[in-house]
Order: sequence, then C-alpha cells, then structure tokens
Amino acid sequence: MNDGTQSRDDAPDIPSADWVDRLAPARLRPWMRLARLDRPIGTWLLLLPCWWSMALATAAQPDPAWPNPWYLLLFAVGATVMRGAGCTWNDITDREIDGKVARTATRPIPSGQVRIRGALVFMILLMLTGLAVLLSFNRYAVAVGVASLLLVFPYPFMKRITWWPQAWLGLTFNWGALVGWPAVAGGLAAAPLLMYAAGFFWTLGYDTIYAHQDKEDDALIGVKSSARRLGARTRPFLWLFYGITVLLLAASGWAAGMAWPFYVGLAAAAAQLAWQAAAIDIDSPRDCLAKFKSNKWFGLILLAGIVAAGRI
Repeated sequence: MNDGTQSRDDAPDIPSADWVDRLAPARLRPWMRLARLDRPIGTWLLLLPCWWSMALATAAQPDPAWPNPWYLLLFAVGATVMRGAGCTWNDITDREIDGKVARTATRPIPSGQVRIRGALVFMILLMLTGLAVLLSFNRYAVAVGVASLLLVFPYPFMKRITWWPQAWLGLTFNWGALVGWPAVAGGLAAAPLLMYAAGFFWTLGYDTIYAHQDKEDDALIGVKSSARRLGARTRPFLWLFYGITVLLLAASGWAAGMAWPFYVGLAAAAAQLAWQAAAIDIDSPRDCLAKFKSNKWFGLILLAGIVAAGRI
C-alpha cells in the first residue's frame, strides 16, 4: 500500500510505453487515455453483448445469413465512443477517489492533465457521436438504446451506496443485448432478454475479479465493492455467477432455436469461465487483471458458436 503516487509501471491497468505513448501526439494522449483507447478490453466487454444479440437474431431468421458487416462496424464504433463517454463521466465523478487510489492516481483528471470543463465537452462530443451511430438503426432499437442512459449516469455513484456496484454495471454494460436483436428483428423476444440476464451474471463475475485489484485502497477510503463484500468467498461465488451465466445463455440459444454449433461454442466458452474461477489469485492484482481481460476470449468463442449455428 502506498500514498497513491505509484508509477504507471506499478499500476497494472495503465500500460507504459504502449501505442498511445509511441504513436499519438503528446497533446492527444490525455484525451485518448480519458476515453480508454489505450485499454480496449472495456470496449470489448461492452461490444460483445451487442454482437451476440445481433448474431443470434440473424441466425434465428427463417433464411439465416452472415451477420450484417455494416451493423458489426456500427456497433463497434458505438461501443468505442460510448465506453469513452462513460469512462469520462466516471472519471469526472470519481476524481477525488481516483486521486487516492494507487492504480488510478495517474489518470488524466486526477493527475491534472485534463480539466473538468474540457472533460465535459469531450464527453458530450462522444455521446453525440454515439447518438449518430444509434440513429442508423430502426426506431425500436434507437428507443431501447437511448434508455440505457438511465443506467449510465447513476453508475459512478453506486460504489458509494451499495456493496454491489458490479450489479449496476451488469445492468448497464450488457444493454447491447437488448439493442442488437431489435436492430435485426425490429422488436424484443425471450432470447435477448435471457441473454441480457446472462450478461448480468457474467459481469458480476468478471468485475468482481477486476475490483480485487483495488480492495485495499477501497477499504482505506470507504469505497464499496463485491470484492470487498465477498473477500475470501470470491471463488465459490465466481462458480455461481459463471454457472448461472452459462445456463441462461443455453436458455437463450434454446429460445432462439439455435442449432448444435451454438452449444459447442457455449461449452468451449464455459470452459474458459471455469478456468478463470479455478485459477484466479484474488491477492495478485496482475493475475486479476489478466483473468479480467481474458473475458474477451469468452465472448469471442461464444460469438463464433452463434455465427456457426446460423450457418447450419
């Protein structure tokens, strides 16, 4: 434990000498880091439920086809800018807390590289870009997408209110599962609702792992998290969260009438979650970060299963 002045090499989720440092102009680097362009894992975790749901809806059509590449790109752009907007809002509201936590003290706002007024303007520009992307879809998908803001703005305050801010993040980060399906099908159905529920429990698992990086600092400054609440009981709860995730995804596939490749992909993805739960070292921040980042592969394996099922 230190006073929050660790170097970036000691703060494992802020890479040193990465592509932003090597390639980006110095004036842009704080803004790119504010939007977390140097750490794309959060974008993947926001994007994957969108892609799952869209691919599931496509595979469930009477004449299934490959997922629409234009929609895949739109969701990727939307996830990138909205994740950046969400992180900017989070950093604005958490600036006092971040300055006291070793892992986050070097972020652009607490370190003084970006001022609050500039961050607010940056966030608005990102949100307007996200709105422009969303308006490319049908009205139903647009309405569902806009509703996500009701969850986005309160999220940073949850760690001050509840021991389970990870649950609120689960509701927020998996909203794309409710947008991807109607973007293709024009409305909602049981399959995307079950997928959304699965994503909620998936997030409970991976974000509890992530929160173990900060548990000592969080205890000192009074920030709440599922990692602090569960403590040494984290492993059995990971098995529970991830087990429910897999069951709900299986139910989602069944509701959508998926063929056998979906379940093969789900089984392989479940093995990845099992590895996380079995191998996690909750007292190693670097291992927690590595396991957290590995959830990208869980999501891509599942996506491959959904797409393959649509080709049968």
